[in-house]
Amino acid sequence: MTPDLSVELGRGLRIANPVGLASGTAGFGFELSELIDMDRVGALFTKGTTRLPRAGNAPPRVAETAGGMLNSIGLQNPGVDVVAQDYAARFTGWQCAVVVNVAGGTVDEYVECVRILDGAPGVDGYELNISCPNIAHGLDLGRDPREAARVTAAVRAVTERCVVVKLSPNVTDIAAVASAVESAGADAISAVNTFVGMKIHRHARRPVLPRTGLGGLSGPVIKPLALAAVAAVRGAVHIPVIGIGGITGIDDALDFLIAGADAVQVGTATFVDPSTAVRIADGLAEYLVGCGLSRCSELRWHAELAGDPAC
Repeated sequence: MTPDLSVELGRGLRIANPVGLASGTAGFGFELSELIDMDRVGALFTKGTTRLPRAGNAPPRVAETAGGMLNSIGLQNPGVDVVAQDYAARFTGWQCAVVVNVAGGTVDEYVECVRILDGAPGVDGYELNISCPNIAHGLDLGRDPREAARVTAAVRAVTERCVVVKLSPNVTDIAAVASAVESAGADAISAVNTFVGMKIHRHARRPVLPRTGLGGLSGPVIKPLALAAVAAVRGAVHIPVIGIGGITGIDDALDFLIAGADAVQVGTATFVDPSTAVRIADGLAEYLVGCGLSRCSELRWHAELAGDPAC
């Protein structure tokens, strides 16, 4: 029996398999498409897109750490007009879903970006980046459930496309934020964005990254924390959850699906091996066949029903 890997994310957006490319790690997909078959991944979550072009932060922008990396890119992007007018038509050449990651400093900026993109072809939905730890006057809407709900509701009011809200792990109660955005109309939730981190240049006696010295920590080092966040979000909402954080292979993806994710995104691992997401998608199909399962949702752990594993 061939397993059904498709996942419904909401508003009719069904991705062919549960493996996506995480925002910021695959750009807008054009360079990566020269290395992998984009049609073999479920979705591309694009680089963060803002109302106006952004040059991003001054270099250095990336620093390696034990088990991960810090980035302080600063949302460098060409602006939403370029994405809508030039990039969107190119997205139509792929079968994978394209979800444009949208960021802004105010609720109105999110709404304006979505209004502009809503008339563009090739765009299947939006991922609202409501918390970015590495820009000046950083995005903090995701730290407050009420503010997170406010931006979600405002975007929900101007589009019929799928709205995914990407949550920050740098909060006291991520489940409360998840519940708030679900109530405000989110179709799905991505969990989690990067953790705030720092690396020190001991010889210079200063942080490696410029400006505040802070950056977004990603990679295998955050996986246990991200798994706990996904489990907390899963327990708080009924909409699909997309797990992110340190996924480097099939075993990591399985852990997130068992913990409660409906789909996953591969991020930092793409820098090491651009084919990681494709390999994981292929591996999921093989694993399900080996376990005699027909869908990834059958992997999910239910605490109240916990018993012996099926395989």
